[in-house]
Amino acid sequence: MTAAEKVQIFDTTLRDGEQSPGATMNTGEKVLMARQLERLGVDVIEAGFAASSPGDFEAVKRVAEAVKRPIVLSLARTRPKDIENALKSVANARRPGIHIFIATSKLHMRKKLGMSPNEVLDAACRAVEFAGRFIDYIEFSAEDASRSDPDYLVQVFGEVIKAGATTLNVPDTTGYAVPEEFGALFRYLISHTPGGQRVCWSAHCHNDLGLAVANSLSAVKNGARQIECTINGIGERAGNCSSEEVVMAMKTRRDFFGLATNIATREIYPTSRLLSHITGLTVPINKPIVGDNAFAHEAGIHQDGVLKEKRTYEIMRPRDVGMASNKLVMGKHSGRSGFVDRLKTLGLLRPDVDIDKAFARFKELADLKKSIYEDDLRVLIAKLVLETQERYELVRVAPSAVINLSDKQHRRHHLTRARATVTIRVDGKPKTLKAEGDGMVDACALAIGKLTGHPFKLERYGGSKMTGGAEAQGQISCRIRVGEMSMDGHGVHTDVVTASALAFVNALNRLEMWDRYRQRNGGV
Repeated sequence: MTAAEKVQIFDTTLRDGEQSPGATMNTGEKVLMARQLERLGVDVIEAGFAASSPGDFEAVKRVAEAVKRPIVLSLARTRPKDIENALKSVANARRPGIHIFIATSKLHMRKKLGMSPNEVLDAACRAVEFAGRFIDYIEFSAEDASRSDPDYLVQVFGEVIKAGATTLNVPDTTGYAVPEEFGALFRYLISHTPGGQRVCWSAHCHNDLGLAVANSLSAVKNGARQIECTINGIGERAGNCSSEEVVMAMKTRRDFFGLATNIATREIYPTSRLLSHITGLTVPINKPIVGDNAFAHEAGIHQDGVLKEKRTYEIMRPRDVGMASNKLVMGKHSGRSGFVDRLKTLGLLRPDVDIDKAFARFKELADLKKSIYEDDLRVLIAKLVLETQERYELVRVAPSAVINLSDKQHRRHHLTRARATVTIRVDGKPKTLKAEGDGMVDACALAIGKLTGHPFKLERYGGSKMTGGAEAQGQISCRIRVGEMSMDGHGVHTDVVTASALAFVNALNRLEMWDRYRQRNGGV
């Protein structure tokens, strides 16, 4: 593959991406992320803005020392002190670089910088010349280029090429551009800038109008050979161009773009999840390429299609981005083919299962729940085959007094305990027990565990408001564990304690039903 057919991926997750609110990373996390970016195959890592703080300087320095293959650089303004800090921070990199920027739009020059166009041009050239005394790889960015005068950009870019810039970046800093316009700007700049044929042109797009990926692809279609992007598209405001999206667009539509990257695409999903874990910023379920629903199918027509031939509704293979497989999501839109396939996958498609009845009950359940999970299918089949009623029924929950247990010698330290009296019908016979716990919910859980003979461990517990008003209905969802078996449960009530008790009983009924079915079928 020739250089003209290869697009470099410039990753700015550690710099522009980290400027996203809530995405701040410490030095160790940046190093961890940088090593994963190297495994991913990015060509350039913008590790930070060394002059912004001692912490950022140290982070750039550590990243520069940690990776071998990618170029590592720091962002810098045209100020000499910025450039000196940037150069020092990457001094130990195997492939060091620097990224110098200054604004070129009339709005930025006049209102932000208070500089004339000639002053900006002089500052840009002096900065590039100064950096060129110490380093070979110099990228220059014309901030707010998409709102700058194209002829002024030609002038600035032509002069910084003479001064020693090797990569020229055209940023859509505010996400203002549209694809046709942005592509035309690249075409104009490359053809009119003196020396423009001997440098690499780069696109740096923000996503304010949701066009960052489209603008970046338009840029490479018109001559850009570097895209500046971030993992999961994180970044200031609405974020940056999403690296996974532009990479997979060029890979999937190689027939249209005729371009490729050095990205090891099977590292895309692990990289996305690592960043999400480090920053705590969750990936939207409908995010292209890496979202939980990116390869999920619920509609019956779609499920039937992908079961027959994946390419009917999938233009990429999940394993190509590092996912194990696609998902057939069970819900009210699911068809019979998808339902039967899921039963087969779970080992539930047995001779004693009436598929017509099972599918009918599945549809009834799907009208009540948004998504049907594996546990739901297991319990559905167990109920159908066993044809028995649930063993446990919650009759009454009565909270009692809250008691304080104090240490006589240290009365300032005390433990608050709650009491709850719970009545449950077990196989139709009422049983009542009073229990103490660390709060009413805990007391209920302990009482229910003893009454049913299944003391359980609470693995997950959460609630949500389903209706408004003073008598609002609340839903409690939980996951309990008894021995080696786990099961989900749900309860709805105006009282959170009662809703919790209903959820615990629901989970125990489901677990009991599934356990009996397993025993009947040899522990399936």
